[in-house]
This record gives sequence, structure tokens and C-alpha cells, in this order.
Amino acid sequence: MTIDDAEQQSSRSRSGIARALAVIDAIARAAHAQGVSVIARETGLPKAVTHRILRELVAGNFLAFDEDTKVYRMGPGALNIGLAAMRELDIASVAHRHLVALSGRTGQTSTLSVRQGWSRVYVDQVLSHQEIRMSVALGTSHPLHAGSSSKAILAALPDTEVEDYITHHSLDGVTDATITSAETLRDEISVIRAAGYAVSVGERQVEAASVAAALHGPIGQVVGSVSVCGTRAMFEEASSSRLGEWVARAAADISADLGAVRDTAGERKDTP
Repeated sequence: MTIDDAEQQSSRSRSGIARALAVIDAIARAAHAQGVSVIARETGLPKAVTHRILRELVAGNFLAFDEDTKVYRMGPGALNIGLAAMRELDIASVAHRHLVALSGRTGQTSTLSVRQGWSRVYVDQVLSHQEIRMSVALGTSHPLHAGSSSKAILAALPDTEVEDYITHHSLDGVTDATITSAETLRDEISVIRAAGYAVSVGERQVEAASVAAALHGPIGQVVGSVSVCGTRAMFEEASSSRLGEWVARAAADISADLGAVRDTAGERKDTP
């Protein structure tokens, strides 16, 4: 049996719907629009079969085709379905089991925040089993420059949005440790982006410390953050870098469950 024969047999063994979904998934996961040869290679389908599926999806307005560059990208029909799925996305339900695991692993309280415009709101937490522990008030809103959960969200936004926040919002101090300087906040954002997580010591609550990482949704949008928090004394006994790695890993797992795309190395890929 030749390679072409094997490909044809493999293609026939998959239903038409399964093949169409494989094509859609390949395009959705790609960082850029793709041509038919690349899509065929990614799906393992024969080029002729891939081309026929692509034509049907374009005809149905699910994909868009660029006549000049000969590449395919998601179309208006896909956007409508994506938006409907995002409306149904329950971040707290998706994230809760990860919060439980993170709290168990670190011994600290884990929290979930969702972004709401230029602020974020606590929506869930799993309390530490230690006698002395931190807790947060669910439903409370906080600015994006105070505390690790806020700074993680801000640092994950595009530069234009970061500058918009810094330029048009008052960087009020919540405590004496809150960053209130625009230049210091820009430097802090660079540190957070390099590390993959944010650290706060007394920035939102005087005796509290926390580590947080941003959460991303299906199209790379920043939807919130996950953190572990405790007292200053607790965090002085633990390594912030180790906690940061665990929090960043939990954030990546939650983001993947929310539909964010990862590359072959296991890292999330954002849409531009």
C-alpha cells in the first residue's frame, strides 16, 4: 500500500463531520491564516479532501478565503458560534477544581478573580486549612494596579491597553505599599511579564502577601487571574518563585480548560 493509499483509507475512516471539525480546529489553533497545504498536513487529510471541505466552509460563511494570498481564516459564522460559547462560559465552575488543587499543594488560600473593564472582582476562593489563614470578600471590586491578582491582569493586557489604564486612571494608594507611580508600574509590568506571575506584599492589605497569574479565554483575551494568598509571615517562609511557578501552571491549566490554545511545548498562544 502506498502512502497516498494509506492517507485515502485513513480519510475514509473518519466521518465527514469529524474531518470538517479537524479542519476548523487546525485553522482555529493557528496563529495566522493558513493555506490548504498546511491545513492538509496539520489534519492528516489528503489535500483534495481538505480543499473540498474548505470550499464548503467558505460557502457557508464559516471560513473566509483571501484570493490574493490563498489563505483561510475564521469567518463571521465561526465568530457567531464563538461568541455564543463565550456567553455560556462559566469561569468559576471551570476553575474551581484547580483552586482546590492549588490550595492543597501550596497550603495557602487560593482565589479566582474575573476582569470587569478596568477593575477585577473576586468570584471564588478555597480557604487554607491552616489555623491562621487569609480570606477575601467575594464580589468586591479592585483596581488593576493594586495587588498581585490585579497586576497579573494588567500585565497580560496589550501595551496600548496598559498605557490607556495608566494614562486615564488615578493610581490611588490602597496601602502605603501600593504602586502609585506610572513609571514604577511600567517597570513592575515588565518584571511580571518576564516572570509569568505577579507578587504583592502588603499592596492591597497591609499584612497580606500573594502571588497571581493571568487567565486567558478562547481568543487569547484576558478574563481574570488566579492567586494564592497568605500573611506576610507565611510567605516569608515559602519561596515566592516556587509559589509563582505553581500559580502560573494552575493559570495555564485553567486557561486551557477555558479554550486558550497552547503550542507543542505546552505554553499558551495568544492571538495577536
